[in-house]
Amino acid sequence: MWTLAVIGVWEQIGFNMVLFLAGLTAIPRDLYAAAEVDGVRSGWSRFWTVTWPLLGPTTLFVLTITMIRSLRVFDIVATLTQGGPNKASEVLLYTMYTEGFTYFRMGYSAAITVVFLAVVVVLMLIQTRLIDRRVHYG
Repeated sequence: MWTLAVIGVWEQIGFNMVLFLAGLTAIPRDLYAAAEVDGVRSGWSRFWTVTWPLLGPTTLFVLTITMIRSLRVFDIVATLTQGGPNKASEVLLYTMYTEGFTYFRMGYSAAITVVFLAVVVVLMLIQTRLIDRRVHYG
């Protein structure tokens, strides 16, 4: 399980870093100067008052994309562990695959797919509704 977790983090960290770096370049430098004039002297205070609030839309996008990408883990499990040992690393997509293409239970596999889609949509709606309230578009 630790190996699967490390592979998942390694797979996503570069993409997320590029997105955050793009978000950082979109922040105007004038805001840092204005914060310094207003009395925000330390870099840590500037981060919490200027940088982090303006990275809200980027953070929302990164969280949403990361959640979707982490839910669709299939290839790593299929190639490394095949759901084992004793189904310890079996994920929903791998179960869907084995039910449909190994045991030929297409109806059951399709039902798993519909439930998986419903779970993903509900999670994304909850996440977007909760985090979108804290995002400041500027």
